[in-house]
Amino acid sequence: MKQIDLNCDMGESFGAYQMGADDEVMPHITSANIACGWHAGDPMVMDRTIRMAIAHNVNTGAHPGYPDLMGFGRRPMNLTPVEIRNYIIYQVGALQGFCNVHNTRVSHVKPHGSLYLKAVENEDIAKSIAEGIVSVSSDIAFIALAGEKGKIMAKVGEEFGLRVIYEAFPDRAYTPDGNLAPRGQEGSVKTDPSEIAERALMMAEEGKIVDTSGNIIEIEIETLCLHGDTIHAGTLVRTIRKTLEKAGINVKPALDPSQNG
Repeated sequence: MKQIDLNCDMGESFGAYQMGADDEVMPHITSANIACGWHAGDPMVMDRTIRMAIAHNVNTGAHPGYPDLMGFGRRPMNLTPVEIRNYIIYQVGALQGFCNVHNTRVSHVKPHGSLYLKAVENEDIAKSIAEGIVSVSSDIAFIALAGEKGKIMAKVGEEFGLRVIYEAFPDRAYTPDGNLAPRGQEGSVKTDPSEIAERALMMAEEGKIVDTSGNIIEIEIETLCLHGDTIHAGTLVRTIRKTLEKAGINVKPALDPSQNG
């Protein structure tokens, strides 16, 4: 039986500001990427989201980004390798602290936004992220973009001895070179649950993605990413999971959750 992990970027509320549909999404995913306070999130939200993940047997991952609350971490920043490494340590370490309190652990790290996209293109940035991860724990997995375009991230993760998990995005358009289409481009973010569910099924069942030119890209995929701030995120994740399970695909974590305690 084919299997796939469903991960979601979440825990992105902070202070008085509410972001995403975490309560609706969490029961239907298998891995959570939790914001660590710099592009979004705060200590209260981190604590609550970890509690929720444990209640639903969902793997707890860190979602570190640039220190860019105003821009939601989606703007590039010119940082040194040491800065990036230490920013990763700072954010992952903060989430691990809350995980310790709740007798669980950070199972994986997925960079957020612009930091993720820069790591796809820039080996030095990817190395700084990986170095930051192993500085906290070499047992933490590294989520990397699936396909040819994500080879830099995957290679670096493997060089640092990290378990690499290959990720695809059913709610995002892909360029012909296998990268995510810029968010400013029309149609770059998909919102129709039926369309996204069919894309998710093709990715999970066939390892294929249709790019913006209509061509097929074949890649190895272990986890599918959803975004908690997408319109109707709750309906979207339920539709995706139902579609996958109806097709006989086993939706389960990429990493054994029994190892989290």
